[in-house]
Amino acid sequence: MKQSTSPTPSVVSSYVASRGQSPLPPPANYKKNCLSATTKSYKYLRRLLKFNQMDFEFALWQMIYLFIAPQKVYRNFNYRKQTKSQFARDDPAFLVLFLVCLCVTSLGFAWVLGLNIWQSISFIFYVVFVDCIFAGIIVATSLWLFTNRYLRTSSIEPDVEWGYAFDVHLNAFFPPLMLLHFIQLFFYNWLISKPWFISNFLGNTFWLLALSYYVYITFLGYNCIPHLKNTRLILIPLPIIFLFYLITLIISWNVTVSFIDFYKYRVY
Repeated sequence: MKQSTSPTPSVVSSYVASRGQSPLPPPANYKKNCLSATTKSYKYLRRLLKFNQMDFEFALWQMIYLFIAPQKVYRNFNYRKQTKSQFARDDPAFLVLFLVCLCVTSLGFAWVLGLNIWQSISFIFYVVFVDCIFAGIIVATSLWLFTNRYLRTSSIEPDVEWGYAFDVHLNAFFPPLMLLHFIQLFFYNWLISKPWFISNFLGNTFWLLALSYYVYITFLGYNCIPHLKNTRLILIPLPIIFLFYLITLIISWNVTVSFIDFYKYRVY
């Protein structure tokens, strides 16, 4: 009987070791056959209407922890990079819940403003498509260009995904949304709208917290990417925001009242 000439496992292991290669497959983030950005975007958008495939429970967990421990949310992004070779979300559940929250809180805002039904619809469309999506695209694109151009440790490191930059914007936008479009509304008519110092203090403090949340969570989003350097530059707006906050109190400028007047001007 003819003996098999296939090499034994020990021979294979010795050969692999002699070439400095591992017999195990490379980690997901080192695979060469990663999906293109277009393919990832197509798969993401295709799942937008498939609610039975979305993990809403996990998306709700992320929203809660964006308030109390945003670092834990970004640990999941790192895990996704290792397992699915991308930082950006592949499940649109967070986006769907985010848009639902945005529409519901905007309805409450419209009620406080005393808008009629058509003005309320116009207001919701303006908030969703201009304040959130359009402004988010501008901010995400600007940070995407800035981080890829100036913060990468070397030119051979992979680019920051644009989809991830937009995810960071959504993460950072959610706490300010809840503070300014929901919690603040309970204080507006009977306190914040009054011409008192405590009114200015409370209204402007809401804005201080909201903007600080946005900057800090944005910083966490880029700081968790291992091949980025000097990400603390993203925190530069924080002292500027605090200085602006002190100036508004000194000159008795109620930012919330001005913001609401601006919203009324847009829909009337």
